[in-house]
Amino acid sequence: MADKDDIRRYRSNLQDETDGAAMYRALAGMEEDPALVELYERLAATEERHAQLWRGRLADAGADDSPPSVSRRTRVLIWLARKFGTNVLVSTLAREERAGQFMYDDQPETEGTTLRADERSHARLLSTLAEDNPTTMTGPILARLEGRHSAVGGNALRAAVLGANDGLVSNLALVMAVAGASTTGTPVLVAGLAGMLAGAISMALGEWISVQSSRELYQRQIETERSEIEEFPDEEAEELALIYQAKGIAPQEAARLASAVMDDAERALDTMAREELGIDPDDLGGSPWTAAITSFILFSIGAIIPVAPFLFTSGTTAILLSAAGSAIGLFGLGAAISLMTGRNVWWSGTRQALFGIVAAAVTFGIGTLLGVAVS
Repeated sequence: MADKDDIRRYRSNLQDETDGAAMYRALAGMEEDPALVELYERLAATEERHAQLWRGRLADAGADDSPPSVSRRTRVLIWLARKFGTNVLVSTLAREERAGQFMYDDQPETEGTTLRADERSHARLLSTLAEDNPTTMTGPILARLEGRHSAVGGNALRAAVLGANDGLVSNLALVMAVAGASTTGTPVLVAGLAGMLAGAISMALGEWISVQSSRELYQRQIETERSEIEEFPDEEAEELALIYQAKGIAPQEAARLASAVMDDAERALDTMAREELGIDPDDLGGSPWTAAITSFILFSIGAIIPVAPFLFTSGTTAILLSAAGSAIGLFGLGAAISLMTGRNVWWSGTRQALFGIVAAAVTFGIGTLLGVAVS
């Protein structure tokens, strides 16, 4: 007979499978390639079959077995995928499938079912899709997967959230330190705006140099690969065939694909750059100017929050408004981070806000002590 812990576990499993099915159905609705649509539909059907098993377990235990609603987090992720591209959702699913590929191994109810094998299969497949690599399928779907690109993915979303978080936390600490040391609002405002500009410029320059350096390195690696293809075409074809075999393609099919690719020098270079080097020749890691401007804007958005109250008021009122506004902003950023980590929204948001307020309190105290000492 199932106990309370078992019922709680069944419900957690049912929610996970329900959310997974909803995300796969959403991906199927967003894809244009019929083969990918069929793939996602098949994955969704598998998740729904798993969900049915856990509903049956709940029914056997005399518990409520009604299908749960799709979680708020899943609905937000689907919305983001529709706005910014499917890779937002694919990368999240890949992380979750990798993390949960062994989740059923120690659950006795899954013994003799396909659940354990299904979870590991999903993890391998989603990892391949998230990396924009070909799967074990051949034909048009293989070509489609070889060329998959999304303008904004999970990494871009994470960079946006963390960039705004850096600006907010660092400028909040600076503003509170100066507010503790000063009896007027002007020094706080000057320090806050200066900190915002200095931090944003520093972030932008850092991003520009980082992306540009990566692009130059990638360009050099691609030129090296071009020389190897020209000088050792047979060896490069064999290497590409091995890469395809490592992805699960049968040896004969892998050799045929590699030979077809190597017949076109430019296509061969493009493919080897992607498969062997992990470089997208069309993108080379992105535009350094886009990275710099984006970093500047995101840092500034976060950094202006603790400064804004001092534009309209001063003293204790401005300090309290700055702390409150920053806490709300930090909570929102923590909640956004939970979309990527899968943690509870309230836990992530509260933790982020608490850390920021503690940092502000410490710097305010230090500023107060310094102000007294200077006086």
